[in-house]
Amino acid sequence: MRQRFRPLWWLAITFLVICFVTRVALLVMSGKEVTHSPFNLLYAFGVGLGYDLITFIYLAWPMVLFLWLVPARRAHVSGLAQWLLYLIGMALLYAACLGLVFLLWHVHLHESWPLVALFLFFLPMPALAYSARSGQWGIYVMGLVLLYGLLFVAASELVFWNEFSVRFNFIAVDYLVYTNEVIGNIRESYPIGRWLALLVVFALVVFMLSKRGLRTRDDGSRFWQRGKVALLWLVLTVVSLYAVNSGMKDRTANNYLNELAGNGIYQFFAAFRSSHLDYAKFYRTLPDDEAFRLVRESLKAPNASFVSDDPKDLTRAIRHSGPEKHLNVVLISVESLSGDYLGTFGNKDNLTPYLDSLVGQSVFFDNLYANGTRTVRGLEALSLSVPPTPGDSLIREHNNENLFSLANIFNDRGYQSDFVYGGYGYFDNMNYFFSHNGYKTVDRGDIPKDAVIHSQNVWGVSDEDLYTLALKQMDDAQAAGKPFFLHIMTTSNHRPYTYPAGRVSQVAPSRPGAVAYTDWSIKDFIQRARSKPYFDNTVFVITADHCASSAGKTAIPINHYHIPLWIYSPKNFPPQRVETLMGQLDIPPTLLGMLNFSYRTRFFGQDVFQLSPGEGHALPGTYEKLGYLRGDVLTVLEPQRKLEQLKPDFATGDATPVQPQNQALIDQTIAYYQVASELFKCGQLASRPADATPVQPLPLPAPAASMPAVATSTPAPASPTSMPAAASSTATVH
Repeated sequence: MRQRFRPLWWLAITFLVICFVTRVALLVMSGKEVTHSPFNLLYAFGVGLGYDLITFIYLAWPMVLFLWLVPARRAHVSGLAQWLLYLIGMALLYAACLGLVFLLWHVHLHESWPLVALFLFFLPMPALAYSARSGQWGIYVMGLVLLYGLLFVAASELVFWNEFSVRFNFIAVDYLVYTNEVIGNIRESYPIGRWLALLVVFALVVFMLSKRGLRTRDDGSRFWQRGKVALLWLVLTVVSLYAVNSGMKDRTANNYLNELAGNGIYQFFAAFRSSHLDYAKFYRTLPDDEAFRLVRESLKAPNASFVSDDPKDLTRAIRHSGPEKHLNVVLISVESLSGDYLGTFGNKDNLTPYLDSLVGQSVFFDNLYANGTRTVRGLEALSLSVPPTPGDSLIREHNNENLFSLANIFNDRGYQSDFVYGGYGYFDNMNYFFSHNGYKTVDRGDIPKDAVIHSQNVWGVSDEDLYTLALKQMDDAQAAGKPFFLHIMTTSNHRPYTYPAGRVSQVAPSRPGAVAYTDWSIKDFIQRARSKPYFDNTVFVITADHCASSAGKTAIPINHYHIPLWIYSPKNFPPQRVETLMGQLDIPPTLLGMLNFSYRTRFFGQDVFQLSPGEGHALPGTYEKLGYLRGDVLTVLEPQRKLEQLKPDFATGDATPVQPQNQALIDQTIAYYQVASELFKCGQLASRPADATPVQPLPLPAPAASMPAVATSTPAPASPTSMPAAASSTATVH
C-alpha cells in the first residue's frame, strides 16, 4: 500500500512548495500594506499552511481515484466488443448527468464543460494496469498535467493579485463563465503566449527532476484494501467541508494579511459556493415585522406617502409641486471612474480637465458611494435602486424579469428607454436583464458593418464610437417625436486600456491614458450633442459603475467606493455642490425629483433633496459583505451571522472598531438587506399594473413661498428647506 500510494507524497510536496513560493511572491507584491513582523509572517504562513493542506485534500482526488481504481496487473477492458459497450455506457451516463444537472440547477450544455473533463479522466482507466507500462505512463501524464495546472494557477494568482490585490474570489468565478472576454482581455493585456511557453518549460524541468516520486510499483494490493484509503480521503473531505470555511482566516484587521493566509484554489471554490447566498440562512436577521417597520420608517419623506397599510408593502406615492419636466435623459455609467481620478478631489495629474470643468456647470454630488465593486452592481443600483443583496447581482439572478425599474417610470410617460453598450451585451446577462425590464438593448452588434470604428478591444468599441451609436438612438427618438432615456455603459477605461491614437498625451495603453481618454470622449460627445436641436432639453447624468480598485486593509475600504456624479443641463439646472452623503441607489429617485416627477415607487433609494441634514446614507458591499454607511460609522454584515462596526477613514480606507457598537445602526443595516432579499425572493420587486397609476402633484405653493427644488431657474435644495436661486454662482449644500 505504501508503494501504491507513494505518488501522493510527490503531489503533496510539489503543491505545498508552489503554495509557499506563491505566498512569498504575494507578500512581496503587497509592499508596505503588510509589515514583516513575526506575528504577520507566522499568521500568513501558518494559517496559510492549514488552508493549503485542506486544499490538497480536494486537489488530490484525481490521483486518489487513479491509485484506487486502476488494477495492479491486468486491465479490466480489452477487445473491440468490450470497448464499444464501455463507450456506449459512458456516453449514456454522460447524457444522464447532463440532464440531471440541467433539471437541478438549470445549467445549460455550454456551461457544463467541466463534466467533459471528468468523463475524459475516467475514460482510459479500464485500459490501464498499474504495474505495467500503461500504468506508469498514466501516472506520468497525470502528474505532468497536475504540475502544469498548479503552475498555471500560481501564475494566474499573481496576475489576479496585481489587478485586485486579493486571492481568487467571485470575480474569478464570473470570469470563468465568460471565457471569450476573459481570454481575449488576457491576450490583449499580457504576453500570454510567452508566459505559457515558459510555464511548459518550467513544468517539464521540475517534472524531469522529480519524476522518481511517480514510479509505479504494486506487489499485490487488492481493490478493497485500496478502498480504505479512498474512504479515509472521503471522510477527510466531508469533515473539512463542514469544519472549515473561507471566513476562518479573517481574524486580523488587515485584509491583505487575511488574503495572504488563504489559498487561491480554496477561495475560488468558496466563492463559487457563495454565488447564491440565501440572506436568511447566512446573515443576522430581525423579526420580519420589525425589519419592514424600520425600512418603511427610513423611507419616509416630506413628499412621500405609502399607498397601502400593508406593513410589507414599500410602494409610495411621490408628489412634487407643479408640472413634470419631460426632459430627455442621458445616463452615462463610466467604467471604473474612481473619484480620486478627479482634480476636483485632489488628483494632481490633470487626467480629467473637462469633467473637472463640468463641476462648476452642473449639480455635482461630492459624497456619493458605489453599491459594489462590479459593473453589474452599478447597473443594478442605477436601474432598480436596490441594495447589493448577497451573492450574484440581480442582473445575473434567475427570475429577474419584469422588475420595477427606472425605465418603467419613463416608459409610462411615453419615453423611449434604451440601454446602450459598447460590447456584446450577453456578457454578465446585461441584454437579457435590460430587455426584460423596460429597456431596448443596443450593443456592439447593432453598429453598422460599414461604420468607422476608431478603436476596439475584446470588451467593446472605443467610447467615442459608443457615443456615435448613442447619438443615433437619440436622433431616432427625436425624429419619432418621443422623449428619450438612454443608459450608456462605457468600456474604454478597462484593461487592456486601449484607445484611439492622438486623443490624449498619455502613453497607450495605460490606465492614466484610459482615464484621460474617458474625459476626452465625454467632452467630444457633449460637444456633438450640443449641435442637436434637443440639446437644451436634455439632462446628462454622468457617474461611475464602480471604482477602479476595491482592495484595502479592510473588508470594505470606503475610499474605494467613492465615485462622482454630475447632473448637467445648463438650461434647466443651475450649478451647485451637494455634500449630502448618498449611495448609488439614490441616483434614480434624486434624478426623478429634479425632473419634478410625481409617481409611484418601490425604490430603496431616496431623493437626497428631500432628506434632512444627517439623514443620508450609502450601502456599499461585496458579493458577501454587506455595508451600511451612516455618518461616520460603517456597519458590515458577514456570513455565519457575523458583523463588525467601524469608523472608516474616508481618505485611506482604513478603519477602527466602534466600541460600544451602535445597535440602532446594526438593526437598520439588517433591515435594509433582509427586506431587499426577501422581497426579491418572494417576487415582490416585480412591476405591477398599479405602478402606472397617475399621482396627483402637490398644490403649487402660494406666490410668497419659496419655489420648489428643481425649478428651471433655481437650484435643487438639499433638504425640504428651499435655497435661494443662484444661477450665476455655484451653491454648496451640506
